[in-house]
Amino acid sequence: MSLETQANDSSFDTLWDELVWRGLIHVSTDADELKKLFQGPPITYYCGFDPTAPSLHLGNLVQLLLLRRIQLAGHKPLGLVGGSTGLVGDPRPTAERTLNTKDTVNEWVGYLSSQISKFLSFEGVNAARMVNNLDWTAPMSAIDFLRDVGKYYRVGTMLKKDAVSARLNSEAGISYTEFSYQILQGMDFLELYRNYDCVLQTGGSDQWGNLTSGTDLIHRAEGKSVHAIGTPLITNSDGTKFGKSEGNAVWLDASMTSPYAFYQFWLNTDDADVIDRIKVFTFLTRAEIEELAQQVAEEPFKRAAQRRLALEVTSLVHGEAATEAAIAAAAALFGQGELAELDAATLEAALRELPHTTTPANTPVAQLLVDTELSQSLGAARRSIAEGGVYLNNVKITAEDETLEKYVLPSGMAVLRRGKKTLAGVFVE
Repeated sequence: MSLETQANDSSFDTLWDELVWRGLIHVSTDADELKKLFQGPPITYYCGFDPTAPSLHLGNLVQLLLLRRIQLAGHKPLGLVGGSTGLVGDPRPTAERTLNTKDTVNEWVGYLSSQISKFLSFEGVNAARMVNNLDWTAPMSAIDFLRDVGKYYRVGTMLKKDAVSARLNSEAGISYTEFSYQILQGMDFLELYRNYDCVLQTGGSDQWGNLTSGTDLIHRAEGKSVHAIGTPLITNSDGTKFGKSEGNAVWLDASMTSPYAFYQFWLNTDDADVIDRIKVFTFLTRAEIEELAQQVAEEPFKRAAQRRLALEVTSLVHGEAATEAAIAAAAALFGQGELAELDAATLEAALRELPHTTTPANTPVAQLLVDTELSQSLGAARRSIAEGGVYLNNVKITAEDETLEKYVLPSGMAVLRRGKKTLAGVFVE
């Protein structure tokens, strides 16, 4: 489903009720006031994204889709890219960030702006706008910063922020650079309030100290009350951090996480987590989600909810064509489609996710099984071939001395399979 065809779920009385039901509110300023705010005339709201990498990741996707949900209800989003805050970096729990060069950060600003823009509509009465906080921080001198902004901050309050206190109690300590990050983020909210009448900021709950830095600053400087929403940190049912596997993030950029790998990530969601993921990461209605929840309870082996989740989120991020290619690749790998008809880039991305090897075309199939660790020894590999359980590009291998050569696709790739489900990729030198 495209972003243009989506609408808020009419089964909810208010947008606030829907956000609560979807599990998107972990902490906020006055909930009753926020509920009224959403029901009143259109408001301007924002979320900020720092260019600390060349792509956004799954954690950022929560905020992107929240921005879109609120826009669908008639409100006006600002997508902020932190051209200045990205040069500093918000405090990490354990150590100082590595500071990137100005040229690198500027390049990443462009990448992130493009990614953010895909999730917002820039047309109509509630059209989105993109802003860069470097535009108002770069012209400001250090003296102006201290006099005009710093005077509103109390060091005691800043020290109590979770991100700061955690670092103060660590061996690494915290530099003044990262300590001052909350002032910069607070200044963003003040600037947007003054220039766009922005009255709401969203972000992850781990950013709550930085979010309230802005609400407090506006209250002190302008005597006005504005709001913040902190979304929950998404974790799996076993308590592990969502979207991380052995330290590797799942990126929104197709060159960093392929659409195939992205689709497979969602497809592999645990039954205990899948409905919560659908609530947060799709625009399916409550009725549709409740139907999927029933299917999970009654027929979990069909994995209908996982397939729908993977389809919806991959389509949102990478488009329907890339999603269809990822689905076709998954089917073809297991003999349910024509490998030769697959786009070469999609097939390569799929094979790179599997155990794989690069080898000459005349390599024996038995050796390929060992090289890819599908078999523990040449003897075991030959037995698997003799038993009829080995396939190259979905063609059964019948001779123990068979070589790779005649099975290779024109793209120079082959799918090696032992049994029904154990796969490996082969790339010809």
